[in-house]
Amino acid sequence: MTTPQEPHFFKPLLPGFHSGVTIPLEFFSKHIQGSEKNKPWKLRSDASDQVWEVIREGRTLTKGWKEFATAHDLRIGDIVIFKHEGDLVFHVTPFSPSSCEIQYTNPHNVKEEADADDAPSFSFDYCFLAEVTTTNQKEDHLFLPVEAMRCTALNQQCKEVKLVNKDGKSWTASFGFSESDGAYYISRGWRKLCRDNKCTNGDLFVFNVVGDGTTTPLLCVCPERKEGTELLINHFSRIND
Repeated sequence: MTTPQEPHFFKPLLPGFHSGVTIPLEFFSKHIQGSEKNKPWKLRSDASDQVWEVIREGRTLTKGWKEFATAHDLRIGDIVIFKHEGDLVFHVTPFSPSSCEIQYTNPHNVKEEADADDAPSFSFDYCFLAEVTTTNQKEDHLFLPVEAMRCTALNQQCKEVKLVNKDGKSWTASFGFSESDGAYYISRGWRKLCRDNKCTNGDLFVFNVVGDGTTTPLLCVCPERKEGTELLINHFSRIND
């Protein structure tokens, strides 16, 4: 069990995670900022006796992270918990998208070939724009665009989603489908996301939907990327027309 002396944070793995993972700002400010800049992090896990050294650049773990991720067969949609044991040594525990801890067949040899047939087919190519309004905050209810029906990560049996901001912090929200509107919606969690992120009316989120159609989907705030920029340009074009 994690104690107050062992602070921890978790990261959902998004497209491009092999190139690096960003440490949440709050964790970084409280526990990392001010530590030796060039001192590598040491990552260990229950899956192996090996210790991986990973370089931190700013708030991002870069060199060495890809090797750790590959050795543990980490995939998009997995969630990784980093527990700080002191002196920049971290115990890392990977969880699958279903929130179950990943079990490795051979705990002393994690670098085994993954069976391609068993790999989940994740969809992460659908983005949508959400605007914070007085109404959707008051009602704690946000409709997704009708186009979201084509996203294979979502389905009408899904009852909850995880909303993830750029720092990797997440909020659980209820999820449903409205027959009358023919659209998915988020409730009981949307308002808290807005309040915790100090949003005001008119603020915009670009969400990237990540999931395999069977496990709880992640709705992740997009980093600055082409798809998000195009959605914003189209949004403001409609306003100015």
